[in-house]
Order: sequence, then C-alpha cells, then structure tokens
Amino acid sequence: QVQLVESGGGVVQAGGSLRLSCAASGRTFSIYRMGWFRQAPGKERDFVADIGWSGDSTIYADSVKGRFTISRDNAKNTLYLQMNSLKPEDTAVYYCAVRPYRWTDFNSWGQGTQVTVSS
Repeated sequence: QVQLVESGGGVVQAGGSLRLSCAASGRTFSIYRMGWFRQAPGKERDFVADIGWSGDSTIYADSVKGRFTISRDNAKNTLYLQMNSLKPEDTAVYYCAVRPYRWTDFNSWGQGTQVTVSS
C-alpha cells in the first residue's frame, strides 16, 4: 500500500559519510513509523534505526548509535539516514520500511540500496 524507493547508496572509504534517502508514495497517511534495515551477503536482515512519523522518537541499533542519524521530512514523504564514520562492517544493502497504524511490525519495504565501505 506504501511504495518506497531508496537512493543514495554507493562506495565510500572507511571513515567516510553517506546519506540515504527513501521516498514514500501511495497510502502515506497510514505511516506510523519508518525505519532502516540492512542485510549483508549471506546474513539475516538487521534493524538499523527507526523514527515516529508524528512524534520524533528514534531507536538505534547499538552498532550504529552515535554514528548514524535517522530523520524525516513529512511534507516530502521522505526518510533519511545520515551515516558518518562508516566502517567496513556497515557494508550491506539498506532497506527502507514502513510500520503502518494498527500494525505491530514493519510490512512495506523498498527495493534496497547498496552501501559498500572499503577498508
């Protein structure tokens, strides 16, 4: 019901920065929270961070806390992830996701954008 398109991925050196964007369309009025997840090759998808679409409450995985910042622009229906001090272990496909009202989990996903951090 909500379509998501990620962008901003690329290749950076360790210690560098990158900002990811996620444009939402469709039934955006249903958005309760939006978040970022990532999946490295051969591994399960892991939670990175999320943010309330009305309130500004944020949650971060311990592995990215202090380095990544999640933010949003409701007027543009866009979610962002500012990634600083990148490490090789941050290399993964990053996915944008939506948790709608009256749902207890994220159920809409983007196609993903590749982030590669070289050592």
